[in-house]
Amino acid sequence: MAEQDDGHRGDSNRFRTQPPLPFATQRHRQPYAITYAAMEVATHVGSRVKALREGMDLSLRDLAVRSGVSAPMLSQVERGETSPTLTVANRIAAGLDLRLSQLLRLDEGGTVTVVHPADRRTGGADGHAYEILTPPLPGQRAEVSTHTLQPGARTGGPGDPPMHEPGARETSVVQRGTLTFVCDGARHELATGDAVTFDADLPHHFENQGEEEAVLLAVVSAGLRRS
Repeated sequence: MAEQDDGHRGDSNRFRTQPPLPFATQRHRQPYAITYAAMEVATHVGSRVKALREGMDLSLRDLAVRSGVSAPMLSQVERGETSPTLTVANRIAAGLDLRLSQLLRLDEGGTVTVVHPADRRTGGADGHAYEILTPPLPGQRAEVSTHTLQPGARTGGPGDPPMHEPGARETSVVQRGTLTFVCDGARHELATGDAVTFDADLPHHFENQGEEEAVLLAVVSAGLRRS
């Protein structure tokens, strides 16, 4: 038995050219790599933050309130005078309604994004419910959403998204039911299958004056400010 143990010991020594990594090092090697990559990308994030902020029609002060990062710091980041820490970059991302990985473009490895029903962004109130079908990708130039209105409900309530940015255009299709479309004071009656295209930065809303549920598909394209 002793000779067999010695033989195994000799064989094993041949493969021990390098000591094994401690468990903690093996465990954390990949997260560290991701962190360093994120820090490297963060040094070039300034122009991206500015483009996204202006695309949302936010001033520096607006983004400062939304993110908790001071306006002077945001200005320095946008001009490339300073590189944000990951903590600051995470706050800026939240202020832009993005994840940090989206702001830093760490998860844009493919050209196809699938949004499953369970992952859709939703909202609405008072008989109006909406679902956004497009993903929240940075620089998105169009948004597709569905709107369900119960009898007596209308869009444009307190739970709805804010008015679209200047120059935005919208095309909406009534998929089920009937709706009344009011734009800039003018009323238009829409039936199933009707489509309407209009300047989305004008005051507008849809009303369901019928007795059955109505469903609307809306496509909003970015305004001239983003072109």
